[in-house]
Amino acid sequence: MSAKLHLIKLSVGSETIESLREWQTSQRKLHKRDHSLHVTRMWPKRGDELLDGGSIYWIIKGFVKARQRLIGFDEIIGADGIRRCGIKLDPEVVPTTQAPRRPFQGWRYLKVEDAPADLPKSRDAEVALPNVLQQELDALGLR
Repeated sequence: MSAKLHLIKLSVGSETIESLREWQTSQRKLHKRDHSLHVTRMWPKRGDELLDGGSIYWIIKGFVKARQRLIGFDEIIGADGIRRCGIKLDPEVVPTTQAPRRPFQGWRYLKVEDAPADLPKSRDAEVALPNVLQQELDALGLR
């Protein structure tokens, strides 16, 4: 299945891909779920396109560093009575090539052609370059 559209979002509070994985694992255990869930205020209008192979790409410390496959949406009613969107995610967090991104609020759509590539499995455990060095390489076009 070839993705038609993705989401991109800041992973607020995450220092590394591993810290994102750990937090999501603890939340799955706490709520006894087999998938990860990200609750957001806005509901995607292009949900069918997103669920046709799309992922959410996570920005960590100013760089897109990982993605998770989107598997569904659930209506979540908060304690305040406000309707929210629960974005259901495959629990696997896939490291991607790093791509710099400026901060923004909420989530945005991400075109398939603009999405960073997955890191090969052989590079999964690779230590990420420091952000300053990554920015220097990006500026030189050596990413």
